[in-house]
Amino acid sequence: MMLSVIIPMYNERAVIADSLTRLADALEKAVSEPDSPFDRYEILVSDDGSDDGSGEIVRRTGESLSLPHGSLRMLTSRANHGKGRAVRDGMLAAKGDLRLFTDSDLAYGTDVIAAMAAEARRTGVSVLIGSRAADPDGYAAYPLFRRIASKAYRDLLARAAGLRYTDSQCGCKLFTQEAAEGIFSLAEVDGWAFDLEALLIADRLGFAVGEYPVRVLNHRASKVRLLSDSVKMAAKIARIRRRVKSLPQSP
Repeated sequence: MMLSVIIPMYNERAVIADSLTRLADALEKAVSEPDSPFDRYEILVSDDGSDDGSGEIVRRTGESLSLPHGSLRMLTSRANHGKGRAVRDGMLAAKGDLRLFTDSDLAYGTDVIAAMAAEARRTGVSVLIGSRAADPDGYAAYPLFRRIASKAYRDLLARAAGLRYTDSQCGCKLFTQEAAEGIFSLAEVDGWAFDLEALLIADRLGFAVGEYPVRVLNHRASKVRLLSDSVKMAAKIARIRRRVKSLPQSP
């Protein structure tokens, strides 16, 4: 069983070397456990047109890492398209039986990766969503205002999309190979609404979706502008829902 960990990256020179080192150490440790849910792994950095030297840092870091059970490679886009495009490209280029994406600063830590892989294998779901709402301390690392605003943003978008999930916008999600290829081959959204689109397509295609409690361990300023982006996202959701409804439905 192979696990792919996809890291969407845009101008992350300040954190990417440390993140890749920590991630490689954690995956090597996890794969050596007798009950590990995977025996091989790849780290796939999907560079969304970085112009700050992040790509070169990834290459140098890869040369310095010892990865006896895995590999590190990078996809490079010449232009900045958006996180959704970076995740989509990574999901479709990945080789793993299980494919998980998480943020470049490892905001949810590294232990959650093997834990979610194990949960997906145990339950047999095709899509496993990290949920901050399902963990009592899921938002504990956020300042109070950010905690309130993030929850409001999450709930507003989920209601607008008609989704039943508690945290559609969490930046840590896992897909089986079949689900990743089925969902992301139909996805089109390049920006922040890609999570909602992916989950709507998952429902449309009949993939089983589960949730797994996660907590933010490493908080930094978000690139999402909650008020203005909420308005823009809400305007996009109706169009996304119409398009997804036009897709062939799972029998």
